[in-house]
Amino acid sequence: MDTEQIKILLERYNQGNCSPEEAAIVDQWFENINRHKSTYIADKELDHELDSIRLQLNEHITPAPKVRHIRTRYWYAATAAVVLLAAGLFWFNQQTPRIHPVNQPAPIAANGANRIVKNGFVEINTPKGNKESITLEDGSSLELNAGSKVRYPEHFDSNSRTIFLEEGEAFFNVAADPARKFVVNTGELATTALGTAFNIRAYASEHKVTVALVSGKVKVDQLNKNSQSASSLILLPSEQISYDRISLSLVKSVVSKPEDITGWKQGYLVFKDAPYNEIVTGIENRYNVTVINESDKKEWNYNGSFKNESLKDVMDIICLAKSLSYTIKNDTVHLQNKN
Repeated sequence: MDTEQIKILLERYNQGNCSPEEAAIVDQWFENINRHKSTYIADKELDHELDSIRLQLNEHITPAPKVRHIRTRYWYAATAAVVLLAAGLFWFNQQTPRIHPVNQPAPIAANGANRIVKNGFVEINTPKGNKESITLEDGSSLELNAGSKVRYPEHFDSNSRTIFLEEGEAFFNVAADPARKFVVNTGELATTALGTAFNIRAYASEHKVTVALVSGKVKVDQLNKNSQSASSLILLPSEQISYDRISLSLVKSVVSKPEDITGWKQGYLVFKDAPYNEIVTGIENRYNVTVINESDKKEWNYNGSFKNESLKDVMDIICLAKSLSYTIKNDTVHLQNKN
């Protein structure tokens, strides 16, 4: 771990944005510093020495934005830890292969999606690194996340409004029309709504499909007729269902923080106890890369959220928490065992 990695982690800790795993790493640093203090040094003398170190560090480390501050003594300790760790690992870093320059988050192009009209249907695909906002003829709107595909009629009929989310994630804001139900079909589930807002995530690479309700009321029907547990569930605001593609079961739960579900619309990358395949989907779609896991760790979960961080920042933090290393070559992220 180099100085830049330590800087990122300390800033996230200072802002209160660390996951429990990351916070534990910082806390351990503080404990080690206190544990190894063998002689008494007057406060003024210690403060003077650490101020000198901090001034030197400030030439290389940009101060964090205005946030909740760690207690002064702890910040000095953390600053000292940066110096000691960076110096102690200097030789190790010289032996470690240099990481190639990495991608910044791809800009969200207003017309970045591929749109075709075929057999009376509109098909829209959003490539990795792009999102798209769509307004339907009935006044309803939807926001399509990266790596997603939606299909819908050019003109709705007089009985229903049916949308096919064939891949990926979308947020729907439905215009009220009591005469015509609004139905989103994902293949496994049909979500029916009247005047409501909800989010559906159905990436083919993931083992589950989720429907989360923000406002209004929806009914979710399981479409697998071969399942003995095929059923329907009603969702109220701040509720969601998860459909397991392996067990074919539906489970309802409460959403404590709606931003965990819809944060992607504001540019957040949110992992809520996310399994490995969801983490890969999020990283690949955000940064337009491919992730290849060459490590021995194939199944793990992670908690955390990111917004303006670069791909390198995100990989630094996740790999630090999971004791992994990585390299980036030709827009491909290679996960490896930590040496």
